[in-house]
Order: sequence, then C-alpha cells, then structure tokens
Amino acid sequence: MKPTLGEKWFYAVNYALLTLAALTCLLPLVNLAAVSLSGSQAVASGRVTLWPQDLTVKSYRILMEGSSIGKAFLNSIELTVVGVALCLLFTLLAAYPLSKRAFYARKPLTLALIFTMLFTGGLIPTYLVVKSFGLINTYGAIWLPGLVSVYNMMIMKSHFESMPEELEEAARIDGAGEWTFIWRILLPLSLPMLATVGLFYGVNYWNAFMNVLIYINDTDKYNLAVLVQNMIRSQSLMQSLNNLQPEDTVNIAAEGVKAAGIVVMIVPVVIVYPVLQKYFVKGAMIGAVKG
Repeated sequence: MKPTLGEKWFYAVNYALLTLAALTCLLPLVNLAAVSLSGSQAVASGRVTLWPQDLTVKSYRILMEGSSIGKAFLNSIELTVVGVALCLLFTLLAAYPLSKRAFYARKPLTLALIFTMLFTGGLIPTYLVVKSFGLINTYGAIWLPGLVSVYNMMIMKSHFESMPEELEEAARIDGAGEWTFIWRILLPLSLPMLATVGLFYGVNYWNAFMNVLIYINDTDKYNLAVLVQNMIRSQSLMQSLNNLQPEDTVNIAAEGVKAAGIVVMIVPVVIVYPVLQKYFVKGAMIGAVKG
C-alpha cells in the first residue's frame, strides 16, 4: 500500500527526531575520543571538537603506564563476568518454578517479590547484613545483594510462561527430567531473553560505582568506574600518576588523560552491545501483546 503524504511527513519527522537523539548520544563520545587523542595546547585552547588536533596517543600510554587502569580493567571483567553468570543462574532458579501453574505458592511468592521492588531495607541495614556475613572488601558484597533482580526475573518468568506446554509434555514422554528439559530444551530456545537479561545485568555490573565505593576498601580491587571517577575528580592528576618522567608529560593535558580513561571504560560496552543487539530486540518484545 502506497503511503499517503501525511504518512511520509510523519516518517520524515520521526527519522529526523531519532537521528537528532542518536547524535546527542554519539557526539559527546566522539568529542571525548578526540580530546584523548589531542595535544595539550589544542585541548587547553578549546580547538578540539569532533576531530583530534595535534594527533597523539601519549594520553593512552601515560594512562596505561602511570595508573592502575589495567588492574581496574581486569577487576571490572571479573566483577561483570562472574556477576552476570551468578545472576542468570539464580534468576533462572527463581523464575522457572514461579512460571509453573501447578506451583501452589506461585502467587504469594510473586507478590512478595514484587513488594521488594516498592520497598527496600535501605542502605544502612543492607550494609549491616553484608558486614555480618563477612563480605566487606570482597566482591561477594557486590554480587550477593543483587543476585536476583525482580524486574529481570519477571521478564524471564513471562518468557517461560509463553512457552507451549506441549513442549514440556513431549520432553517428559521422551524421558527428560527437570534439569534435562531446562538445559537442553528450554534455555536454547530462550537465547534472546537470556541475552537481554544478561545485558541488563552486565551493564549494571560494569558501571557499578556506589556499591564498590561502599563495600570495597582496598584500592587494588577498584573497578574502572571508581578509578575513572577518582581520576576525573583529581585536581593534581599528572602528579599522582606513577613511574612517569618529566618529559612524558610534555604536550599532554590532564583532560586528555581523563578522557582516555573514560574512553577505555566505555569501549567494551560499545563493542558488546551491537553483538547482542539482534537478541536484545527480540528479548525486549517478550510479554508484548501480539495481534
């Protein structure tokens, strides 16, 4: 069917607004990358916009050699990979039984979990609970309180409820047990949902800041978010960097090093998101009304 003139204008306005929204997200990142690759005079004079001036990669070299960003990067990977694996496992263990109509405690448990989305214990009680378990200054303090996100659990539960019951009945007839059905049939059919939920958890752990600041006392265990924030707030960044010679800081501005740190923190998410995008689009439609 040929679109009318009104529909063409509607699509044109939509595309224009979406393009503008995309640029408002993209251009600041491009500017940060340009600042991180520019010389100190260009940065100080404000000549850097979307293209590097006096192109140099010294900011990244100084960042790698003079700070603990390499260790923080590995800490972020450990925090994210282990956290996502644990969260997916425990979210699955919560969502699967609650998706079964035969489970007699299904409704009260679901309501109890939803209640925690509205009211939480608060920061101080949570800290006292974590401390009583002896988890202070360990990543367990970051993983344990957030093992199951109720929102993500509801997404997973909704997906399991949408699966045909005949699929499970056929598996039972073929002799499949509960775990065989889950690992060999249910989860392979749930990859879009798992990718979506995993992406939610992954971004949350990669950008973890407040919890790390509260529970982690050892600076060697800081992740990228905390380290980069400390760099941004530092008024004497260049003096605080280690193992640097005076000639290393020539033609390099502190703002360039800070921008390089932000770019290092952002790039992994920018790389991973397009890989999971096709699954994310499918998973985001879970529970939608189909006409």
